[in-house]
Amino acid sequence: MHNPRQTKTRKNSTPHSVCNIAVKDKKVYPVKITVKNNCAYTIWPADLTSAPQSHLSNIGFELASKASTSLDVLAPWNGQFWARTGCYIDGSRKFTCTTVDCGFGQVACNGNGNGNGGAPLVSLAEFNLAASGGQDYYDISLEDGFNLPLSITPQGRSASCTAPSCAAYVNGACPTKLRVIGSDGSVIGCNGACIASNQSQYCCTSDYSTSTTCPPTKYSMFFKGECPQAYSYAYDDLTSLFSCSGVSKYTITFCP
Repeated sequence: MHNPRQTKTRKNSTPHSVCNIAVKDKKVYPVKITVKNNCAYTIWPADLTSAPQSHLSNIGFELASKASTSLDVLAPWNGQFWARTGCYIDGSRKFTCTTVDCGFGQVACNGNGNGNGGAPLVSLAEFNLAASGGQDYYDISLEDGFNLPLSITPQGRSASCTAPSCAAYVNGACPTKLRVIGSDGSVIGCNGACIASNQSQYCCTSDYSTSTTCPPTKYSMFFKGECPQAYSYAYDDLTSLFSCSGVSKYTITFCP
């Protein structure tokens, strides 16, 4: 069976085989995705729709502590959500963020994000809605690193579907080689080993491009130990990819 996760658009990504999404051959239906900020500070969520689909109408926004906002998605849909932190207007009047800056200079990422013109170091919520057999597939990914804890909660007819969570504050335990230090000297993020090193054995590329030749490393095992339900490296499908059907709403909570 094809892996239903869409090929990443970020730099240094590892290609995944995907189930082809042909919207014209499938029933289109609305799904509501609610983004909730349970952190004690403001965050700036954003999303990236995988080509060739059209981007969502709201692709970057400010979200105060304890606030939430909802976006309507027409399934089939394949894309990612994340949240930027420490954002401000710099001296040249550009919108800039400490983690996961989109590189566009505005609150809305306009199709840029997590490596596609911007910076990696990001906790991702990934979705492939109405994919193979009409199933939804979703996951939390730390392949590119960690900046915020998060969870995904499916809601609808299939109440038994798994609600994965990465609630650990990974930055506090991040290995020295993966740490990203902020201007105040604190650890503001934890890079994935591929991003930090750009070496094939961590990126699962070149001679390490299969599940046999690219086993877990000490760094991916660190992320897996912190967040057992999250992707820790490219071939971590068995315990990290979840499926559901009949879901009308998903909630992504940052700092669950």
